[in-house]
Amino acid sequence: MLRLSKKTDYVLMAMKHLAFDPRLRVASAREIAETYDIPVELMAKVLTRLVRSGLLISHHGVHGGYELAQPPAATSVAAVLEAMDGPLFMTACTQGDDRCDQFSKCNVRDPLHRIRDRIAAILAECSISEMAADPEPSASPVTVMPSAMVRGASMLEAASREP
Repeated sequence: MLRLSKKTDYVLMAMKHLAFDPRLRVASAREIAETYDIPVELMAKVLTRLVRSGLLISHHGVHGGYELAQPPAATSVAAVLEAMDGPLFMTACTQGDDRCDQFSKCNVRDPLHRIRDRIAAILAECSISEMAADPEPSASPVTVMPSAMVRGASMLEAASREP
């Protein structure tokens, strides 16, 4: 299962926070952490990592904090993920690790590389601005249906429209 780390979740929340209100240019790690009930020390740590990667600028002093290094539309989700977790990998051989016993005869290596490339392209197309444009979450959790259930629901919906 592809899954983002908790630190990456937190940093995406922070990036959305900074991009959400254009008048709010600078926010402290404490402000962001308290807004989303995240430990302040952890938020400061992940924001520092984004400063080092060039995605954020830090300002010191009483009115200091963090701001986006470039407009939200110019920062991709892929850039944030890579700054936090490194390049996207699905399999060990994606990293050039040919020590796998199945490497020479693996019949899914190339298809998985293409899938990885498609996922990376989608993440590169999605900007922080796009994330910031989404409304705040509702109280109810989002339900993700397996594709087989979606196909079944679509067929039922189509059948119910027929006279």
